[in-house]
Amino acid sequence: MPKAVVVGSGPNGLAAAVRLARHGVGVTVLEAADGLGGGARTTEKLVAGTLHDECSAVHPTAVLSPYLRELGLERYGLRWRHPEVMLAHPLDDGACGVLRGSAEETAAGLPAGDGERWLRVFGPLAAHVETTAGDLLGPLTRWPSHPLHLARFGLRAVPPASLMRRLWRSPATQSLFLGAAAHVMHDLHAPMTSSVAAMLIAAGHRFGWPVAEGGSQAITDALTGLLHDLGGTTETGRLVESTSDLPEADVVLLDTTPASAARIFEGRLPKRVHRAYHRWRHGPAAFKVDFAVRGGVPWRNAACAAAGTVHLGGGPDEMLRTTCEIQRGRMPAAPFVLVGQQYLADPSRSAGDVHPVWAYAHVPHGFTGDATTAIIDQIERFAPGFADEVVAFSAKNPGELARGNPNHVGGNILTGANDPFQLVFRPRLTLHPYDTGVPGVYLCSAATPPGAGVHGMGGYHAAGRALRHLERAKGGRIRVLQPDSGG
Repeated sequence: MPKAVVVGSGPNGLAAAVRLARHGVGVTVLEAADGLGGGARTTEKLVAGTLHDECSAVHPTAVLSPYLRELGLERYGLRWRHPEVMLAHPLDDGACGVLRGSAEETAAGLPAGDGERWLRVFGPLAAHVETTAGDLLGPLTRWPSHPLHLARFGLRAVPPASLMRRLWRSPATQSLFLGAAAHVMHDLHAPMTSSVAAMLIAAGHRFGWPVAEGGSQAITDALTGLLHDLGGTTETGRLVESTSDLPEADVVLLDTTPASAARIFEGRLPKRVHRAYHRWRHGPAAFKVDFAVRGGVPWRNAACAAAGTVHLGGGPDEMLRTTCEIQRGRMPAAPFVLVGQQYLADPSRSAGDVHPVWAYAHVPHGFTGDATTAIIDQIERFAPGFADEVVAFSAKNPGELARGNPNHVGGNILTGANDPFQLVFRPRLTLHPYDTGVPGVYLCSAATPPGAGVHGMGGYHAAGRALRHLERAKGGRIRVLQPDSGG
């Protein structure tokens, strides 16, 4: 039996391990932390019985992912729960952009004229997003399986978000779009900053923006349960700093940053790969605050009270100004804040009338200040009296986020900057982005296509490269334990 070692147990590392194990490879996953999951972990804190997601929280790309959907993770306890409203973006004048379950529902709730344009932009993308998911969640440097559908997506993805927002007239609709685009964590005047919004909105209109019942840890637990059933093993508290820390294996997959991969295989990478990995850039950071709130957030707008996710960034001009300031390393007085109310879809996370509220602000890379007050003030701006309902809170600055997860360098939870070049050529300029140049060694983190998100597709594609290597080494095909879609 061929042997594989996977370094890192985030969703990509576990997805890679599962794919290898399904093909009869003996897999060991090594995790430096005390628990598995990377950014997909959930802990009980602040108030007994309240469950707080440590990083990833809402999962449109997980339900879009063709690989995760084929694994049957519901057999291992994974249950998706959907809020009444996917996303709300309130404005100071009381208006609110609202993203609902379908393009038609969303369009019907938008101001006159905007609804028709929203439907024209996102209706076709949503209709074909399942067909194009394999192309969207893979390397952009390969020939697509559905070129016409991908070209239609590209027309919506390539323009700067600052330009695309002009398709709509009302500030509420423009802000709804820009808030989704801001997940790219880059200046929204830059090309390709519409790409994340196009994917998140299209996926939402097709599959929703669900949460995992019991927390994002349920995704990790389901993948781990499947891996163990396939004979794979996991070890926590296993820090890998060099090749001397690795057990003997035929292939090694690294759910790490490119720089960490270069350190582990110091002196073994081709010089061009070593240089590229050390040139990999990390973007703006997150400052995260978990709240325990009695009775929930007292939103002024009713749509916010029903929304699983709320974006707080004001109107379109403020959104554009804020993202530009963050990219330039300046901390705005009123940062863009994302609020997660996962308990609305999953009441099991609450303790009586005390509810967990997940929030983070976009801040400059490596920010060392305290953004707690700024986050509370931004929530108070749209939910007066919020601070009075807070029973307890816990804050993590970018440095603490990085210490908790080494892939989040400088607090950048995306494992890399999403500038136009790195959006397309991640982690380096090559037709084989998962290959490190060392035979049998592959990178599978969010620094590889398709980037950040709990979808497992980086791990899936990297494992495919590893399986090809094993086939060539053994001179024959690897057996399959369960049906696999290939790729």
